[in-house]
Amino acid sequence: MSSKRAHVDKPLAILLILLVVSGLFIFASALFGPLAQGDSHISSVAFNHLIFGVGMGLIALFASSFINYRIWRRFAPHLFLLALVATALVFVTSLGFEHGGGRRWIVLFDFTFQPSEALKIATVIMVAAYFSAIRARITQIRYGLGGFLALLAVPSVLLVLQPDIGTLGIIVLSTGAVFLAAGARLRDIAVVICIGLIVIATLAVFKEHVRDRVQTFFTPSRAPQAQGWQVRQSLIAIGSGGLTGRGFGQSVQKFTYLPEPMGDSIFAIAGEEFGFIGAVFLIILFLAFALRGFTMASRTTDAFGAYLAIGIASYLTLEAFVNIAGMLGVLPLTGVPLTFISQGGSAMLVSLFSAGILLNISKYTHN
Repeated sequence: MSSKRAHVDKPLAILLILLVVSGLFIFASALFGPLAQGDSHISSVAFNHLIFGVGMGLIALFASSFINYRIWRRFAPHLFLLALVATALVFVTSLGFEHGGGRRWIVLFDFTFQPSEALKIATVIMVAAYFSAIRARITQIRYGLGGFLALLAVPSVLLVLQPDIGTLGIIVLSTGAVFLAAGARLRDIAVVICIGLIVIATLAVFKEHVRDRVQTFFTPSRAPQAQGWQVRQSLIAIGSGGLTGRGFGQSVQKFTYLPEPMGDSIFAIAGEEFGFIGAVFLIILFLAFALRGFTMASRTTDAFGAYLAIGIASYLTLEAFVNIAGMLGVLPLTGVPLTFISQGGSAMLVSLFSAGILLNISKYTHN
């Protein structure tokens, strides 16, 4: 039996196409909310998402799907260091751009880019390369838990300073999935969870925006015209969609009521327009994408490919579910985008590039 495929995994490719096409339809509908309000920046946002994000992202997807994934192991330290430097550049006054209380973007030639998006995939690649190299010693604290915490140390500091706690959470969860798959002891996983809880509690004490989001999560009625407004309007939108929804383009909440209708709140618009059936269909697509990615990992012929597939599938789907959970009030709002759907050229570009790597891994699996 051959251990190589001549083509990418068709079910995985079909799921990716469905997610991207669905995202374009939902984004197009959400676009009319700010447009009706006369938002002067709507054209630049749409251009950035469609041309830089989707257009360049599809090019990146096709390119990465043809590049043998094993090359990323060789360049993992270089990519990781480059992503760290780029993320640190947001603190340079002449380059960094601040919006919504966070300094997370750099501006080059009138284009804005969020380097922390690239840090997600760079960290996943680095962790996959590291654990595939030391997997025989992963049960040793120095190489297993110690190595994992060391790799996350600098990204954690940079993201806390921005602050971008949502992105940090996605990185920790997705690389934690790699750590677990590589054979981490349950004691080590418990230590990581305890450290995470301590960090969240500390941030809630010293960072006002974190504290506000945590308090709003536990007390939804708190500050209904401020921190609780987004969750409240999101639940109204999703609830008013009923079973089958109002219909494409018929959302009411995207006009004035929902903040960030093309960004954080876009799932609420999807729920309002396509109803319970549409929302569940979207969730099933993400679940199926994750399961197919994990299936590819189980069939991959080498450890690096398996860990990389787990990391990418986890990062892309966890990001989506954290966003959806925030809109449903199941988790605190984090500001992370809905994968393949929310506005953001940087997020879309990197997500499609990462999906391309996953498609390439599917070429090198047992049938």
